[in-house]
Amino acid sequence: MKHSQTQIQRNQSNKMKLALLATLATAATAFVAPSAPLTTRSPTQIFAEDEAEAEVEEPAPRSAAEISALTSSVKTIFSLEDINGILPHRYPFLLVDKVVEYEQGKRAVGIKGVTLNEPHFTGHFPNRPIMPGVLQVEALAQLAGIVCLQMEGAEPGAVFFFAGVDGVKWKKPVVPGDTLVMEVEIKKWNKRFGIASATGRAYVDGELAVELDEMKFALAK
Repeated sequence: MKHSQTQIQRNQSNKMKLALLATLATAATAFVAPSAPLTTRSPTQIFAEDEAEAEVEEPAPRSAAEISALTSSVKTIFSLEDINGILPHRYPFLLVDKVVEYEQGKRAVGIKGVTLNEPHFTGHFPNRPIMPGVLQVEALAQLAGIVCLQMEGAEPGAVFFFAGVDGVKWKKPVVPGDTLVMEVEIKKWNKRFGIASATGRAYVDGELAVELDEMKFALAK
């Protein structure tokens, strides 16, 4: 009888062990990631960028003739000699070198080559030459004058005065070596009183350097 009880206890113990092992095995499979096909890891973002940069070819050097040809489609409408016959200004205060676009009585596009030889750079500033912002506005006014002085009620060579300017914003410094490309549009012209208003903006290398909402000037009587 005693032997039978011992055998029963052993059987019960074995069943408990088997149940415990089955439970542990089930729990362990919960932490095993499902099988998936092996994939090749892509390079890191840093290495991918380096490889892309290595594949970019450097542009071939260009000759002076090629660079000069970039402006071959820009034609001079009024040369410096023509401008001298329209504006009363002279060196060192003539700030338009040529006009390359012109619509009579409406608008003009002019060019100002900025050079270190201009006297204001001596003091503005000695170690960092920058074209004064007021001279940029003056250059725009002179370009507008080229349009207005060829309109009815005005005469080439007449003197006109600044009457006001609003909404001026300077976006970047203009320095020696820059080419200032200016554009003005005449908004109003009173031929009886010789009063005009215009808008203007100027660019360097395609980037806006200065703009103004309105400038007003009047012919001297």
